[in-house]
Amino acid sequence: MISNPSTETTVASKLEALLNLQRIDSQLDEIRRVRGDLPEEVRDLEDEIVGYEVRVSKFDEEVASLNEQIKQRKQAAKDADVLIKRYEDQQQNVRNNREYEAVGKEIELQKLEIQISEKKIREAQYQIDQKIAEIAGTKQRLEERRKDLTNKQSELQLIVGESEADEQKLMEERAQAAKPVEERLLSAYTRIRGNARNGLAVVMVKRDACGGCFNTVPPQRQADIISHKKVIVCEHCGRILADVEAKSLA
Repeated sequence: MISNPSTETTVASKLEALLNLQRIDSQLDEIRRVRGDLPEEVRDLEDEIVGYEVRVSKFDEEVASLNEQIKQRKQAAKDADVLIKRYEDQQQNVRNNREYEAVGKEIELQKLEIQISEKKIREAQYQIDQKIAEIAGTKQRLEERRKDLTNKQSELQLIVGESEADEQKLMEERAQAAKPVEERLLSAYTRIRGNARNGLAVVMVKRDACGGCFNTVPPQRQADIISHKKVIVCEHCGRILADVEAKSLA
């Protein structure tokens, strides 16, 4: 069967363009790999700080609410004390035992109201003390996380600053390298890269194995890859097999 040179050239050029794109993306990956987990750590610290700030704000609102409850209970106790004095004066002027007992019950009810208010005040004050302790602990952790964030941000800025020019240059090269790649192939390339742990979507066959997953590639399949008649993917990992290194055929 006579192969079509134009088809071979087209497939070969597509694979070459993909290899070039992969080369640039791998360089970008390496630059970003140097940053390690710092960007994620910075984001995590920022989220943690927001969480602590919200918690402190919530505690402050709860303390304010408890103080308002104490204020209301103190007023209720004062009102009850005023009523007790008024009822005690009434007891001096009752006309019979029934009225005396009725006023006495009102006095008991107001005394009970004072006891309940005093109990509620003690409970609210205990909760306030607990909240204040939690606020102090949270603020301490918040301050520590803010210092950690400042250090991590400085570290990240230093690393980014060292590689920013190289990254920008590679991003420009990548934009140019992606232009000759047809949309369908570029979409597939992006999808494969997203699923590949090492970011390799286009690889060579090296020593009879896929350069991505290292599973063996049969001789006949290697011959098909070398022919560049069509785009071939690894049967195991789905990466695009662009070519076969000469030494793997030895």
